[in-house]
Amino acid sequence: MTDLIYTAFVSIDGVVEGPGGEPGYRNSGWTFDGIDFVPEAYELKGREQQEAGALMLGRVSYQAFSPVWPTMTEEFPLYNAMPKFVVSTTLTEDDLVDNWGETTILRSLDDVARVKEEFDGGPISVHGSATLARNLADAGLIDRYHLLVFPVVLGAGKRMWSETDKDKQPLRLIESESYSNGIQKLIYEVVR
Repeated sequence: MTDLIYTAFVSIDGVVEGPGGEPGYRNSGWTFDGIDFVPEAYELKGREQQEAGALMLGRVSYQAFSPVWPTMTEEFPLYNAMPKFVVSTTLTEDDLVDNWGETTILRSLDDVARVKEEFDGGPISVHGSATLARNLADAGLIDRYHLLVFPVVLGAGKRMWSETDKDKQPLRLIESESYSNGIQKLIYEVVR
């Protein structure tokens, strides 16, 4: 069985966002707005690309990434070459771009569980995809979290975790670091 890793830029109050910002609320763009750029704080992002065997996205993130990432050959050469899984009930084969390598549409969380069982080739990295991440966490399918926690409280925005009433899920901190710009790297393993 391969590990499923959710990686995110997250505010202290659990809001997740892509580095370019997300439309729809007033604090969009907070990941680079007023935060000093400290290269070592983002070392984790390069390491994730080296370690991953596949990329998993929800439909919204796929539709945002697929027109851009294939053109970013210097920034994402390994992500661009690896297999991709898109979890969507509405996306069709005709909606997939043809310049981003092998892409498989998964229709359910059962399909995700099957891929975790059968995929051989390194961890599967889940980027963006806040709705997918909440559903995967609620279903007990995430094995590890790679978080860059930003020193901001936002209130509104896409949440990393659902508000579902569920059993407590313990996490084990396996790596952490603080950076001069206030960002914290926190890597947690899900305890089963």
